[in-house]
Amino acid sequence: MTTLMGDFGRRMRKNRMAMVGLFVVVALFCVAIFAKYLAPYPPDRIDTSRILMPPSKENLLGTDILGRDVLSRIIYGSGVSLSVGFVAVGISTLIGVVLGALSGYYGGWVDRIIMRFVDVMLCFPSFFLILAVIAFVGPSIWNIMIVIGVTSWMGVTRLVRAEFLSIKERDFVQAAISQGAGDARIIFLHILPNAMTPVLVAATLGVAAAVLVESSLSFLGIGVQPPDPSWGNMLTEGKDNIEIAWWMSVFPGLAILITVMGYNLLGEGIRDSLDPRLKI
Repeated sequence: MTTLMGDFGRRMRKNRMAMVGLFVVVALFCVAIFAKYLAPYPPDRIDTSRILMPPSKENLLGTDILGRDVLSRIIYGSGVSLSVGFVAVGISTLIGVVLGALSGYYGGWVDRIIMRFVDVMLCFPSFFLILAVIAFVGPSIWNIMIVIGVTSWMGVTRLVRAEFLSIKERDFVQAAISQGAGDARIIFLHILPNAMTPVLVAATLGVAAAVLVESSLSFLGIGVQPPDPSWGNMLTEGKDNIEIAWWMSVFPGLAILITVMGYNLLGEGIRDSLDPRLKI
């Protein structure tokens, strides 16, 4: 295990793009955790004397239509966006791992039922499915987390199923079966730990996708609701004033771009570092 982790760390350090992604992700974590200390102003502080002011020493990224500091709202919005991303990915990963494990391990009618359900879910365009559900249950940060999670588990299910189909035929699993180990022990102690590599990669990439979906929903007005700061609803406020206050749209858009790019680079780097075909 130590050798494998050392090899993984060495490959990650050699991958410059992966290290850039790791730096971005760590920086975003720090910004979200220490938002209270990093933001120069409270995110809901209204100053009617500084409405739509361009970037300056007092407001580094300018102000919005209510005189609120854009930088402060972006900093606080990072916590909202990342919370949605991690909770949604946690839900989707949990569902995907359980269903994929059952499908791959038991096969037969269990596999057929689960995979047909996956096929049915994949028939619906995921974003429009999320829109429909949010319109029905109502917009809130918790509803968004849950809805994104329960509509994005299909890819993880397929990955875990494929890994289980391969691993369950290996000698160490057959030895555990011959010694009388129960199904739960074999699934969770013998097979699942060896099937988590693609899940880790999928989860990392899934955070970026969830952040993008949350921003899109907030931009359409059915995501995180004002006055809570979200990069998506900041873009909505900025689009009506883009000709006279470009900073209201550009800086939240850059925050989304950097976040999605950072998680994608990190996910690709983890995948490449864990790929045995790249060993030298």
